[in-house]
Order: sequence, then structure tokens, then C-alpha cells
Amino acid sequence: MGRNRATLADVARLAGLSKTAASMVLNGREGTRLSAEAHQRVFAAAEELGYRPNMAARSLRTRKTATIAFVSDIVATTRFAGDLIRGALDAARERDHVLLITETQGDAAFERYAIEAMLDRQVDGVVYAAMATRRLTVPPAILGGPVVLLNAVSPDELPCVLPDDEQAAVALVEALLAHGHRDRIALIGRNRLKEGDPEVSIAAPARLRGIRAALAAADVGLLAECFCAEWLPEHGYAAMRTLLSRSPRPTAVVCMNDRLAFGAYQALGEAGLAIPDDISVVSFDDDPIAAWLRPGLTTAALPHERMGRRAVELVLDGGDAGPSYVPMPLRRRRSVAAPAAGVPAPRRAPA
Repeated sequence: MGRNRATLADVARLAGLSKTAASMVLNGREGTRLSAEAHQRVFAAAEELGYRPNMAARSLRTRKTATIAFVSDIVATTRFAGDLIRGALDAARERDHVLLITETQGDAAFERYAIEAMLDRQVDGVVYAAMATRRLTVPPAILGGPVVLLNAVSPDELPCVLPDDEQAAVALVEALLAHGHRDRIALIGRNRLKEGDPEVSIAAPARLRGIRAALAAADVGLLAECFCAEWLPEHGYAAMRTLLSRSPRPTAVVCMNDRLAFGAYQALGEAGLAIPDDISVVSFDDDPIAAWLRPGLTTAALPHERMGRRAVELVLDGGDAGPSYVPMPLRRRRSVAAPAAGVPAPRRAPA
């Protein structure tokens, strides 16, 4: 593949200069005492021959390979989090680096093999990413150089990049309060495992803290909290049906993620209730389908692209230990309105 690749000696020969002089020009070394015309001959020769520097030789001199390892569990094949990799790729490209991506699927043996293979290539740093925002154990092999955790934390006090779930929750509640919702706000998605075990989730407790803080600041309490075994549409559907059986029923619902909100939409439609005229709904994540619901779902977007970009920047520039929070933009759509003046009883939902 590289048999006919142009060499530095070829460039020097075509430019009529020594190999040393051509190297100094191509590497931007100052004080060469070469004329502008000589510089132009070198660049013209390199372009004509399609010369590319030998990165292996350069890395021996600079101890840099212009490569970054991106190691993840299931991020790479998850459509929902594809922007993590896109942001990291863009940031690496802008800094003239190449991203080497591997996905482990949770296989510890393969992870060790993949990490060793990347370290053998003398990468300049490692981005260690997780799909679910959680605490994880970092493989000791990668702790010898720059490491940044993406969408995760660890006991090793490493730099990490996280979505700002807590402030996103505050913004969602404040959006409801601004529309006049106060004492009849309900919450769907309480989950003791997600809230109590950081190896399962650190997003759930952060979102709950933000919701409670925003309500407390407004001297408002929750009308009801629904616990869900999982954050899936069927659980949101069941929780919404439970809330509709209450009296009084809520005027607004905060769902802990968009999938729960999808189920809540279905339950409200079956009960003959309109969003947002009868009940407002807000959520987290900005799943691609959130904008296609009718009405569109107001939700706090996971800033995956910015997170991936920030992780690469921290690998290359260095960063303090601990979290770097990336704001979650609020996607304001049409699922929020002021509470109705007279709230009718819902039509009985089908069994």
C-alpha cells in the first residue's frame, strides 16, 4: 500500500535542496535562512508528489501520535447517543487528531484486548464513555496517560463530562410554574434503584434534586409521585392512568424521560384529554421522536454532541479532576399551557 509513497528525499530532490532543508521547511522551523522562493519550491514539490509526513517517524521524535482512543460500552451502536461520537470526531479533526473508536458491549475480556491494542498504538489520550450516565470502574491500564470520562464518573477523581441534569430539571419545573401550574404538578418515574445506586444511574437523583429544588424555591409541593419499574412507555402509560384516577387530577406532569412521556401521551389520548389544554407534559432527553409527537413534547435535550467535543478538548488541553457539566437545552414545544379554568373529569379509560 505504501510502496510508491513519496518520501522526504523525493521532495528534496524535486525542489533542488537537501533533505534537511526540505524537512525544516515542511516542519515550519524558523531561522532556516532559506529564501521565500526555496520555500515555495518545497511546498510545490510536496503537493506535486502527494507527499505525506511519516507519522510513525514523527511520533518517535515528538512522543505524540495525533491519535485519541474512544472506548465505550454500547455508545457506538446506539442511535440515541450517536452525537457523542460525532462531537468527539469533529473536535479531534479540528485539532488534527484521529479518533480510534472501539465498543466493548460490556465484555471485560474484549475491553482489555481493545485497550491494549490502542495503547500499543501510543494514543495521546483516552476518552472512556458510557451510554447510561453512571459511576463506573476505569481499567487501570489507561490511567497512565490523559483520561477523560464521558457521560460517567469514577472513584478515581478523573476529569469527566456530564449533562447538567439538575439544572435541566429546574428549567422544566420553572417552565410549568411560569404558566401558572402550582399545587397540582405530578411526577412520573420515581425509581429507587436508579436513585439509590450510582452504578445504575447518576442522572435520576440529579433530576430529582433539581425538581425538588425548583418546587421548594417556589414554595410548591408535588401533588403525586408515581414509581416506575423502568423508564419505558408502558410504565409511563400505567402511571398516567393511575394519576387520572385521582381526585383532583394533576394539571401538569413531569416525566423522568421521554419514553415515559410517550406512554403518558397514549393514556391521556385514550381518556379523551388534550395536551396541553387539559394537562401539560414535560420531560427529559429530547428523543428524536419527541418533536414528532402531537403536540410536540417540551423536553430538556441531552447535549451529546457538545459533550463529545468537550471530552476531546479536555484530553488534549488537560482539565481539573471532577465533573465538567454541559447545559441541557430546553426544547420548548407545544405540550405546555396554562391550567384550564374548569377541569372536567376524564372520560373513563378503556380497560
